Amino acid sequence: MEEQISKIKEVAIEEIKKAANAKELDDARVKYLGKKGELTAILRGMGSLSPEERPIIGSKVNEVRDELENMIKKMEEEFAKLELEKKLKEEKIDITLPSTKVKRGSKHPLNRIIEEVEDLFVSMGYDVVTGPELETDEYCFERLNLPKGHPARDMQDSFYITSEYLLRTQTSAVQARTMMANEEKTPIRVICPGKTYRRDDDATHSHQFSQVEGLVIDKNISLADLKGTLEVFVRKMLGDNLELRFRPSYFPFTEPSYEVDVSCFKCGGKGCNLCKQTGWIEVLGSGMVHPNVLKMGGYDPEVYSGFAFGTGLDRLAMFKYGITDIRLLYQNDIRFLRQFDRLDR
Repeated sequence: MEEQISKIKEVAIEEIKKAANAKELDDARVKYLGKKGELTAILRGMGSLSPEERPIIGSKVNEVRDELENMIKKMEEEFAKLELEKKLKEEKIDITLPSTKVKRGSKHPLNRIIEEVEDLFVSMGYDVVTGPELETDEYCFERLNLPKGHPARDMQDSFYITSEYLLRTQTSAVQARTMMANEEKTPIRVICPGKTYRRDDDATHSHQFSQVEGLVIDKNISLADLKGTLEVFVRKMLGDNLELRFRPSYFPFTEPSYEVDVSCFKCGGKGCNLCKQTGWIEVLGSGMVHPNVLKMGGYDPEVYSGFAFGTGLDRLAMFKYGITDIRLLYQNDIRFLRQFDRLDR
């Protein structure tokens, strides 16, 4: 058996020395040192040896194994060094050559819309506030007049993380937090831009989308204040000559509630494929803050009133820039983003 081990060692050394690359070296390693290798086979057959022979043969096999492993390791290091030198030589960069023009996009259309909305409302005396995207059920629903079991909760397919926490379905949660944070219960005039999440995903809806909501609370706030504010907002964002139409609707946190349409900015109200021949396009929801919401926020509805409104920033971007598929806003396709480069010049 010792002669067999010596013979295996001799042949293995010769084969390892002849290896021309890392693959051939690994093949030799597997052949002699692998699970089914020749040296391994000898160790597995030691059960047939006498007790006196086993330590001698075992020691001999381990000695040969160590020698072969050391030899293979040195050659692996040599091959790795040669491969690195080859790679450095082949991939060498001539820094004196003219550079390649780097492809770039431009400011994202959503960022453009957000900045434009913020600039407009800040100029009107509003503050910009933000809140957590992982929200509690209390602020996302209950403080907005949507107690547990309320049927209107079914209108929003929510992403619940636990029974208490969910990804917010609207930025109205920030309004509730703003009212609670205002300990002195002074007037409020804020907008709340941010990301929201619902179970939607098609050409006109996304599971993640951006909203901006506005909230005004003060004494003697009326529907006229809401209408005047929205006229300024819509005409600034979509066109100076647009007309607004208020349609009665239902939102749990406002009463009365209204959907707001604008005359189609493509056909001027005559009817086209964009407005589905109606001459009107729905752009936002609004209403007077519900007395229950005021109470839960610590405001006396007999003294204070307010209005709130909200719209999708993605939807505004689609209208303003003629984008036909909302998913384009989230694909990071440089061909799409480069279209907006000219707007920076």
